[in-house]
Amino acid sequence: MTNLRIVAGLVLLAGCQSAPQQAPEELRATAGLGPTKGNKTFAEATFEPAGAGKVRVIVFAQNLKPGAEHGFHIHEAGDCSSGDGMSAKGHFNPQGKPHGNPASAEHHAGDLPSLKAEKNGRAKLDVVVEGITLTPGPASIVGRGLIIHADPDDFKTQPTGNAGARLACGVIKPG
Repeated sequence: MTNLRIVAGLVLLAGCQSAPQQAPEELRATAGLGPTKGNKTFAEATFEPAGAGKVRVIVFAQNLKPGAEHGFHIHEAGDCSSGDGMSAKGHFNPQGKPHGNPASAEHHAGDLPSLKAEKNGRAKLDVVVEGITLTPGPASIVGRGLIIHADPDDFKTQPTGNAGARLACGVIKPG
């Protein structure tokens, strides 16, 4: 009986060693932003891991005011049902910090660099952001709202940055 157990154990070990090792599925998230009522701005955003506590954010936006800057934020709620984007609530801020420039230590987790539209009304942003994640937990942005604003973010006015109306709204989803 002991020999049978040893043989069975060796067979199981051999099976485990020959099984191919699969890499864990890479986390990604996306958001399609549609125009709010009366606006024409739309965008696509992709989010991917960029190291511990960092996420790479890539955004392509169209129909922005040519040559202008537009505030861009992750918002608390993944809800664009209100028509004006207000159902996305305020900026995502799990650490309870003041609104500020994302390049500084003191800012909401949802504070992102402004989108800078070219003369054709298109903008591209490719940035690595610290303090947010795609994995479950308090800093996760999956299921949150993403908003493009009409005006530049002054990175000072509390709690919004005085970025004006919400031009486009989307929900960050896995994928």
